Amino acid sequence: MEVILYRGQKSYRVDVLGLTRELPVVNVAEGVWIASNAELVLGDVEFIERVGEKLAERVRPFNPEVILTPEAKSIAIAYEVSKRLGHRKFVIARKSVKAYMKSYVCEGVKSITTKETQKLVLDDRSIEYIQGKRVCLLDDVVSTGGTMEAMKRLVSKVGGEAVCEAVVWKEGPWYKSESLIYLSTLPVFVSEEKFRQMVGRAEA
Repeated sequence: MEVILYRGQKSYRVDVLGLTRELPVVNVAEGVWIASNAELVLGDVEFIERVGEKLAERVRPFNPEVILTPEAKSIAIAYEVSKRLGHRKFVIARKSVKAYMKSYVCEGVKSITTKETQKLVLDDRSIEYIQGKRVCLLDDVVSTGGTMEAMKRLVSKVGGEAVCEAVVWKEGPWYKSESLIYLSTLPVFVSEEKFRQMVGRAEA
């Protein structure tokens, strides 16, 4: 189920590749709650290894030469996928411009979990590494698709080719992409008012 009416739920149970975990339900915008995976993808070694193995298996047929992932929740998964693909390096799109960056390209991004527009940034060394390569865009979750689309634009800007998109979870009803690889789904929880709005739009 993509959208669930919020009735004070404190947690949501997920089952991914046979691993069951309890995620806290947190408020991210007016009338919108999500099941937060932060603790899971940042520190659960068993989970990271299991989903990394499966995602590597799923993206391997696309023959990516490099994994691009946004800072910061998906870094551990990107490492695991890259290791299993035999890559010697993966690339992180940073969330801000750093003083050490000699040159860079950036794209604005607005996600469901951030109140303000953020940046995704590639520095000169990352640009050089991606240029001319087949790139897998990898994240822990895709909801509205803002981060995924920003990564696509970055890859295009620097002369790479985005060959696939991969996430652990597709969250909510918003992102539509036939090329998206995902292992499971997460619902979004909404207030009664937003629920009526979303159902009304779907029926129109």
